[in-house]
Amino acid sequence: MPANRLIHSQSPYLLQHAQNPVDWYPWGEEALARAKKENKPILVSIGYSACHWCHVMEHESFEDESTADLMNENFICIKIDREERPDLDNIYMDAVQAMGLQGGWPLNVFLMPNQKPFYGGTYFPNAKWKGLLSNIADAFAKHEDQLAESAEQFSASLGRRETEKYGIKSGERELDPDELTEIYLKLSAQFDPEWGGMNRIPKFPMPAIWNFTLNYGILSRSAKVKNQVYHTLTKIASGGIYDQLRGGFARYSVDGEWFAPHFEKMGYDNGQLLEVYARAFQESGDPFFKEKIEETIGWISAEMLEEKGGFHSAQDADSEGEEGKFYTWTYAELKQLLGEDLSWFAKLYTLKPEGNWENGVNILFQTETYASIAEELGVDLDSFLIKLRKTKSKLLQARNQRIFPGKDDKILSGWNGWLSVGLLQSYHATGNETALELAKNNLRFIQNQMIHEGELFRSYKNGKHYTSAFLEDYAAVIKAVISLFQISGEKNWILQAKELTQYSLKEFFDEEDGFFYFNNPKAEKLIANKKELFDNVIPASNSIMAENLHKLGLLLYENEWSELSKKMLSAMQELIVKEPGFLCNWANVYLMSLVPTAEIVIVGKGAGKLAAELLQSSQPNYVLAWSETVTDELPCFAHKTPDSDGNALIYVCFDRACQRPVQGVKEALELLPYLG
Repeated sequence: MPANRLIHSQSPYLLQHAQNPVDWYPWGEEALARAKKENKPILVSIGYSACHWCHVMEHESFEDESTADLMNENFICIKIDREERPDLDNIYMDAVQAMGLQGGWPLNVFLMPNQKPFYGGTYFPNAKWKGLLSNIADAFAKHEDQLAESAEQFSASLGRRETEKYGIKSGERELDPDELTEIYLKLSAQFDPEWGGMNRIPKFPMPAIWNFTLNYGILSRSAKVKNQVYHTLTKIASGGIYDQLRGGFARYSVDGEWFAPHFEKMGYDNGQLLEVYARAFQESGDPFFKEKIEETIGWISAEMLEEKGGFHSAQDADSEGEEGKFYTWTYAELKQLLGEDLSWFAKLYTLKPEGNWENGVNILFQTETYASIAEELGVDLDSFLIKLRKTKSKLLQARNQRIFPGKDDKILSGWNGWLSVGLLQSYHATGNETALELAKNNLRFIQNQMIHEGELFRSYKNGKHYTSAFLEDYAAVIKAVISLFQISGEKNWILQAKELTQYSLKEFFDEEDGFFYFNNPKAEKLIANKKELFDNVIPASNSIMAENLHKLGLLLYENEWSELSKKMLSAMQELIVKEPGFLCNWANVYLMSLVPTAEIVIVGKGAGKLAAELLQSSQPNYVLAWSETVTDELPCFAHKTPDSDGNALIYVCFDRACQRPVQGVKEALELLPYLG
């Protein structure tokens, strides 16, 4: 079968469809012009390579000749990788939800020849899909005017400003500790007290929720609040959603107990979860969290690393055409590999001869503590943990002989930013040098391979960068390079953050309502320019930019950036209090604005050692700059000197007014404020 036009794509997802009998186009002028010229409706199908139901629909429908004939005859068919073009995915997902339909992937949307949507949906079994294709083709032939009218209405809805849609008004508002308490109480009312996470099914980890809750617990000095976070993180890391042998987290679990996941592993999830687990370990010292951090660093290094330092995007749920096959075990396989050790191993991970999941297979699902199994075996905990590591290593070696799940090996700058943030936080927490080197090399890779003439690019594959970056990418990369500046003390990283922020302000910022567009409106004309305001599995790009502007304003003495961050937060404030579950990273910005953020500057011999010690603490509310020598390279270093012997002093400042300098990290931390 001859390949279709997708054969020239870089995206692994588009290449998966390159041999379909469907006459697929990538998104672009060729397809859009043909639709207008021939006056044909457009069928846009959006998915991603690790999406299980995308594979199912491809196999049932897009590989089927008779279905393809219907599609080719009546539609201009466009395939989109949502990870390469999240801007288009945002527009058409909003359209489908505006139609009162359920969103998800694969996302299939029918457009008029002018790109305006009139109908859509997600996965359709083949018989229903064929019926829908016929009905829409017939409706377009007989009632094109009615479909056009409907499309105009949906497009008008898409074109409304988010600030208008959600009643967001700019203006100065006082920050109020009582509001922060209300945010936490509303949020915690939705927690699942038994299994952790949010009280809903399916269960997504939602790192931004736990990051905010942990920060709130630390700054309010509440053991109860912190324990809610630890409980959730323990349950997630015990579940089948966590790869107990190799490390790394799947995207979500289909049940309420973190037991059975859709097995795909995504870069953005794992970066954020590393950050949360690292911060939880810094505060709690729980070795269980440290184990999960180090295992996940091992997974990134072994399975997700590109030779130049970039990180691949995702691993599929499926291998050999079957979901979860790579990760699950029959009892007989385990018996053959483990022998007598299976009895305690089965108890630890709830394994059954008949299988604990479907089709007679087992998912590793920890329901006992290490201490209880060690006691049962009559050995001390350290000896048991050595035994467990050996046993897991033996199973991992056997698993590595299997056919691996498919991998999406494109590199996305924003997702790499999240992974680097998580790795840097892991280094602060555990001192793991591998994590630091991975992050440094990754951010150098982005700097060298994915930034060209000051512009960041979204994607990289086969030695080339392509697709201009979106706000999501700028926000995550800026966040990561701020983190690397704080640990390395190297000026070039803070200047990189400054340049990327200046570019974002020039290309993405909308002066009219004070927020950033997700896409660059100057780069390509779309039917709508969207702003991402709500935090989801990935926090809203606007909330991350508000956080970045807050930090950079303090580090670089950029008053306008500090003010802009305040205005963005102020405009969102009412909504954060009303719906905190969807605005948790905004809540974090609220927290760091209400509890004054300290500007900590360390100057003199030993500054690097003191900076590393400070970063090992779990205190969330400061920015840091350090230098072993007296310097005026950055404005925050002005008038700051070491002691008379040249040894480092720590300056803790608020609004550029500094406390008396101190010599020790413990003394510096005592100067930092808390809630209440």
